[in-house]
Amino acid sequence: MTRQHWIRATWKALLVVSLGATLASAAVSDGVVKVGVLNDMSGTYADLAGPGSVVAAQMAIDEFGGKILGMPIELVSADHQNKPDIAANKAREWFDTGKVDVIVDLPTSSCALAVMEGEFNLQVHQLRRRKKLGE
Repeated sequence: MTRQHWIRATWKALLVVSLGATLASAAVSDGVVKVGVLNDMSGTYADLAGPGSVVAAQMAIDEFGGKILGMPIELVSADHQNKPDIAANKAREWFDTGKVDVIVDLPTSSCALAVMEGEFNLQVHQLRRRKKLGE
């Protein structure tokens, strides 16, 4: 298996798992599945998971025909510059206003943990608000 085939297969599997979990929880916003690739595009990890990951994700989306369960798939990407605060802020922006349904490719643990912590805190806040409102 060539490197290109391996990359394609990896991204396909990642998209299937990520999008499957998103669709299973009915969290798709506005009938468009928005996938965010948030990684280090210009620093230490750029060779491992930089712009090539965005290309690989787009290739996987194209091979899916650009749709999943009849909904179009849209790809967005950003450079977290290997800084957890930038990663967390970009993830929050994407979830709050960008209508991104799933974020993939966080190759550094510091950035991944910052994004996870931010998302966890957001979910706890939303649960508390719902409880107060009696929903």
